[in-house]
Amino acid sequence: MTGILLVSQFILTAILTIAVLLQKSSSIGLGAYSGSNESLFGAKGPAGFMAKFTFVVGIIFVANTLTLGYFYNQEKNVSIAEDIKIEKGVVPATPESPKAPSAPTAPKAN
Repeated sequence: MTGILLVSQFILTAILTIAVLLQKSSSIGLGAYSGSNESLFGAKGPAGFMAKFTFVVGIIFVANTLTLGYFYNQEKNVSIAEDIKIEKGVVPATPESPKAPSAPTAPKAN
């Protein structure tokens, strides 16, 4: 099940990216390559259609993301935090401070 949802997630990501890039903006963006098909979508042109299409694909994307997360969690049923090993009763060893060398002794006079 997660395999199908994962593949659909990639497909929805590509569709959503293209839908956002095709929307009309002040600099036109990739919408310039779509041609003059404004009569196909009505009097407003593709702007209204693309906005609605992007909204619907976005809602489907979010629903697919939540479903994918739920099913993935049900399959694995493991938390990453459970894999952390904590050793109890182990105190980090403090290094011994180096002992200062003893002062040299003066030679004894005979």
